[in-house]
Amino acid sequence: MKILYYDCFAGISGDMNLGAMVDLGVAPDYLCGELQKLHLDGYELRFSGDQRKGITGTKADVLLKDLHKHEHEHEHEHVHHHHHGDHHEHRNLHDIAHIINDSSLPESVKKMSMDIFRLVAQAEAKIHGKPVEEVHFHEVGAVDSIVDIVGAAICVDCLKPDRIIASPVEMGGGFVQCAHGTFPVPAPATLEIMKGKPMKFGAVPFETATPTGVAILAALADEFSVVPSFTVVKTGYGVGHRDTDIPNVLRVCLCESGNSAATSSGAVMLECNIDDMNPEHYAYVMERLFAAGADDVFLHNIIMKKTRPAVMLSVLCAPEKIVEMEQILFTETSTLGMRSYAVEKKMLERRTEITDTPWGQVRVKIASREGRDLKSKPEYEDCAEIARKNALPIEQIYRLVRHKTPIS
Repeated sequence: MKILYYDCFAGISGDMNLGAMVDLGVAPDYLCGELQKLHLDGYELRFSGDQRKGITGTKADVLLKDLHKHEHEHEHEHVHHHHHGDHHEHRNLHDIAHIINDSSLPESVKKMSMDIFRLVAQAEAKIHGKPVEEVHFHEVGAVDSIVDIVGAAICVDCLKPDRIIASPVEMGGGFVQCAHGTFPVPAPATLEIMKGKPMKFGAVPFETATPTGVAILAALADEFSVVPSFTVVKTGYGVGHRDTDIPNVLRVCLCESGNSAATSSGAVMLECNIDDMNPEHYAYVMERLFAAGADDVFLHNIIMKKTRPAVMLSVLCAPEKIVEMEQILFTETSTLGMRSYAVEKKMLERRTEITDTPWGQVRVKIASREGRDLKSKPEYEDCAEIARKNALPIEQIYRLVRHKTPIS
């Protein structure tokens, strides 16, 4: 499995991300060529080798053409500001959606780009107390942010990772100047986008993570993980625009994990021991847990202290489901505590096919690995229904279906 791992020890910004992607191997010509499909004028994207604290990487600069007019600013003040405003003031989410959707970029790139933009718009809307449609971006409506965000989507589409994982993000500290005045770091929009995601603070007294940077991660990363396990194949460094006490670079690694034939993913096991609950309640609790998205729920008979017979209730779920599962366990069972630990799941690829029998259709689950079918299993519910309706032994239905799909 191919993993793209973002190591954000010095934060992340849109241009650091583009630099890191090019450093990882995305061809600058390819990236610039794809960006031209947006039909956006007024900028130039430049990549150069640079280093911070002895770490060499690639620096991306989005040069806005109209900013080169500074020397004429006094003569054409009104014109310039109006022109500048066209770039920076009047674009809302709807205008940006037009620019992106009217382009000939692949659908996957359009979707990723809009997911990132929407996160920034929602954060700005919440902070300024307006509906999303009314948010007129200062930072994000600008050409450079469109380049940063759509560029990020183009790079991910080019590298095609199976999974994107990010480390906790260093946010920095101090204060930052922006269109609205002086804001504490992290700026409110940045913090809003990172809600529920792991962060670190104060490595340097500057803003190290920008709204665009964290929105790229929040929209595209499948998980945030402190110590993921994988083999690093290639590393890229995106160089930032500051020279701080810690190297101002974003490290992005292309990695391989486990066996690509069986899909592997992180999961969490929650467990609690219960010795004082009405046994009739277990069926209801299991039903609630499955309905809330548990991957599996099972019960073990155990003997607790004072040789008291008891039940260990185990729930396997995705990391983002932990809070919901804990809520159900604490409210629906008599437990006073629980334990949780990370587990790695490996699963064969699965598909469902339909098999005809004289009594009707039966779904069959087929599991494969590296394109080879390994085992099949008739769907119990379908077989049971046929057996009941026709007063036949269920094993007879299973035998017939297995005969028609001879794998196992």
